[in-house]
Amino acid sequence: MTLRIGCIADDFTGGTDVAAAFRRAGLRTALVFGEPDDTTALPADCDAAVIALKSRSTPADEAVADSLAAQRWLWSKGAAQVYSKYCSTFDSTPHGNIGPVTDALMDAAGATVTLHCPASPPNGRTVYQGHLFVHDQLLSDSPLRHHPLNPMTDSALVRLLSAQTRHQVALIDWTTVRRGVDAVRETLLAHEQAGVRHVIADALTDEDLTVLGAATLELPVVAGAAGLAEGVGHAYPATGPATAEPWPSKGRAAVLAGSCSARTLEQIAQFYAAGLPSLHLDVLAAASGRDVTGEALAWYTEQDPGLPVLIYASASPEELAAVQAQLGVAEAAAQVEELLGTLASHLVERGVRRLLVAGGETSGAVTTALGIRAVLVGEEADPGVPWTYAATGSGDLTLMLKSGNFGAPDLFTRALMEAK
Repeated sequence: MTLRIGCIADDFTGGTDVAAAFRRAGLRTALVFGEPDDTTALPADCDAAVIALKSRSTPADEAVADSLAAQRWLWSKGAAQVYSKYCSTFDSTPHGNIGPVTDALMDAAGATVTLHCPASPPNGRTVYQGHLFVHDQLLSDSPLRHHPLNPMTDSALVRLLSAQTRHQVALIDWTTVRRGVDAVRETLLAHEQAGVRHVIADALTDEDLTVLGAATLELPVVAGAAGLAEGVGHAYPATGPATAEPWPSKGRAAVLAGSCSARTLEQIAQFYAAGLPSLHLDVLAAASGRDVTGEALAWYTEQDPGLPVLIYASASPEELAAVQAQLGVAEAAAQVEELLGTLASHLVERGVRRLLVAGGETSGAVTTALGIRAVLVGEEADPGVPWTYAATGSGDLTLMLKSGNFGAPDLFTRALMEAK
C-alpha cells in the first residue's frame, strides 16, 4: 500500500501532534524524525507518514531546502497530497518560515492555491475573521506572545502571512465555512481565479475543520496545524482503527523539560506539588564549565526507582530573560538542548523506559541524541500528546514528545503513573 498523505512538520512535537491527528482520523501513521534518506524505512501498510523537521526557527532558505527534500521523499513513497504542518500559534517571523516554505512546496507541486488554518479547538486555538485566538484571548494578548524564539504579537493572520510572501493572501470567513464543503470549494476557486494564492480559513469547531478538510482533499499542498490535518484525514476513506502499541512493562520513568511555556511551567509545578523528585538544571553553571550533567545523574541514582523523576531547564519569562542576557538567545537554547539531549542518552542507558519530553527544540535534541529516526504512533494521553513506541540501542522505549503549550496541568504525573 502506498501512502495516502504525507506531512512535513516544522518541529518534532508538532510532528507528534499531527501524527496523533491522522491516527484519530483512522489513518495508520508513522512519524519520522529529521530528513529521511534512502535507508529510511516505514512500517508496513502506513496510510500517512509525518516527517518532523527542525525548521520552525532555522533560516528561511534552510527551512525551504529541508522541506523540499522531505516533499520529494514523500512523493517517492506515493503521497499525492502533502500537508505542511506548523504550530497552532502560527509561530513565525515577518520573514518566515511559513510563507517561504509553503510557496516552495506549492511551486514544486505546480499548485496555484492553498488553504491555511492553524485552528486547534481542543487546545483552545480558533480563527475568527482571520484573527487567531487562544481560548478567549487574541493571540497577541495571550501568554504565547512571550515565545522565546518567535514571540507572536499580532493576531491578524492575513497580515502576518502577507509579510512572508509576495503572493496575495485572502480570507474565507466563518459564515462561508458554515455553509459547507461546496461553499468553501467555490470560494477557493473564486480566490484562485482572482490571483490569490494563500487563503486563510476561519474555524471555531472540529466540525468546521472537517468541512475544510473535505473541501481541500484535492489540493496538492495544504497548510495548517493538527486540527485541519485531522479534517483532511477524515476525508479519506477509513481503513480501520490503528493498533495501539504496547507500553514497556518494566523500567523507570522520567520527564525532561526544556520548554518555558506557561503550560509546561504549570505541569512542572504540579509534579513538584505532588511530592515527586524534581531537579532544576543551572544553565549558566553549565555554560561556565561546571559538570551539571554529572551532578544531575548523581542525583538521579539517589531517587526511588519506583517513582518518575523530573529534570528541567524550564524557567519563568524573567529567569529566561536573565539567562539570555548573559549567554544570548541562541547560546542559551543550545546549552539547554545539549544538557537535555545528553541526559536523555544517559537515562535510557540507566534503564529509563518511559520518557516524557516537553518542548519542541528539546524533543529534537533528545531524539537526535538517542538516535531515534522513526516511531509508531499510539494512544494520546491528552489531545495532541500521544505515546509513541521506538527501539533504541539500550532497549525498547515508550516516548512522549509534548509541545510546550499542550497537555493538562497534571499531564506529567498522570501519564507516567498510568503507564506503569
